[in-house]
Amino acid sequence: MENINGTSEGDFILLGFSDQPQLEIVLFVVVLISYLLTLLGNAAIILLSYLDTKLHTPMYFFLTNLSFLDLCFTTSIVPQLLWNLKGPAKTITPSGCVIQLYVSLSLGSTECVLLTIMAFDRYVAVCRPLNYTAVMHPSFCKSLAGIAWLSGVGNTLIQSTITLRLPRCGHHHLHHFLCEIPAMMKLACVDIHANEVQLFVATLVLLLLPMALILVSYGLIVRAVVKIKSVQAWRKALGTCGSHLIVVSLFFGPSSAIYIQPKRSYGHSQGKFLTLFYTVVTPTLNPLIYTLRNKDVKGALRRLLRREQNV
Repeated sequence: MENINGTSEGDFILLGFSDQPQLEIVLFVVVLISYLLTLLGNAAIILLSYLDTKLHTPMYFFLTNLSFLDLCFTTSIVPQLLWNLKGPAKTITPSGCVIQLYVSLSLGSTECVLLTIMAFDRYVAVCRPLNYTAVMHPSFCKSLAGIAWLSGVGNTLIQSTITLRLPRCGHHHLHHFLCEIPAMMKLACVDIHANEVQLFVATLVLLLLPMALILVSYGLIVRAVVKIKSVQAWRKALGTCGSHLIVVSLFFGPSSAIYIQPKRSYGHSQGKFLTLFYTVVTPTLNPLIYTLRNKDVKGALRRLLRREQNV
């Protein structure tokens, strides 16, 4: 795909953090370490969930989906970011920009829905424990995961396609480090009010609505936990939900700040750092949060290491 909009265009220039060259060196090291930890941590969770039969439960099925999603999400962004941070060239080809836009938005949207499904899973586990296996049976879990992935694909097909159809009149300097919807809209040389409304509606559906559903789920969980008089049951309920709640906060906080008010966020360093946080830092922290706070995962890791030593 040599051009976008049907005209012959050169590469897009990702200005990113080019106005702070000393910061670029620090960011290169931090992003590289974060990316390697993301690959290692999420791959470990996928491997543990596959090898340990005690982790063959709905919770870890969804966690495996989240880990695979984070691997793909960061890989769609970080290699290009590292390349631009390392050298003087800050460019991305039109076809590369299109691929990054479609893939990253699809995966980001999928994560919004998947985190909502994981909150529903925790609600059933805590508030309907006797019916948990009947409700969260394997075929239903696969259907829910399929809905999450399909919703991400559907959202990116609509939003990315509409954004790429905007005339840019030769503008190709992106004040960002990746091709993302709000940044791409800034290149348009026509009135984008209708596109901003469309983006706001999509944000309501895929960011604010999932956040509301997650809050409702955890509100019901808190109400159920308050009625529990056993300290051990309290700890178990908080332990099973705490990790997910932290991950939800880390992802939805920065991403909602970017997409709810794109005009205020873009073109400013604050917006770039918020995007950097939920695209690079959060996927790195997710496996650490789930392993450090989760006895099942730590137990599975010990069993796997013990098995390897015996072999």
